[in-house]
Amino acid sequence: MIKVLFVCLGNICRSPTAHAVFRQMAQLQKLPVEVESAGTSAYHQGAAPDNRSLAVGKERGYNFSGIRSRPVKDADFAYYDFIFAMDLQNLADLQRRCPEQYQHKLQLFLHRHPDFAQCKEVPDPYYGGSRGFERVLDLIEQGSKALLAEMAPRQR
Repeated sequence: MIKVLFVCLGNICRSPTAHAVFRQMAQLQKLPVEVESAGTSAYHQGAAPDNRSLAVGKERGYNFSGIRSRPVKDADFAYYDFIFAMDLQNLADLQRRCPEQYQHKLQLFLHRHPDFAQCKEVPDPYYGGSRGFERVLDLIEQGSKALLAEMAPRQR
């Protein structure tokens, strides 16, 4: 089983969306994965995903059940096989905190995205309108497909 952690700042917009999307896509492919999300801050600990993330995700059929905001824990670095940061700032925050022996697990989520050269980060939609949340979902769907295409052969 592959253990995957998605990380953004507050764990209420981008990483819970990645959590829901990747979990569902992996289930459809019958890929054995454990998926979780967390934030580099504890601002929203215990909170459900942002209503705008929920609305856009549910329109496309994603299930956010059981997803609650939590901060990254020190134990996460040892436990998860892959830790995907949504942007460069969160990646830098994780790199500062992560023990040397687990640094190889840290990656930008979109590094496998087909347009990575032009689009390295999943932008934070929190202070924008609904179009930002739709863009985030588009990027996460594309990034998840690319990730699953890479992971699936390892598990067969």
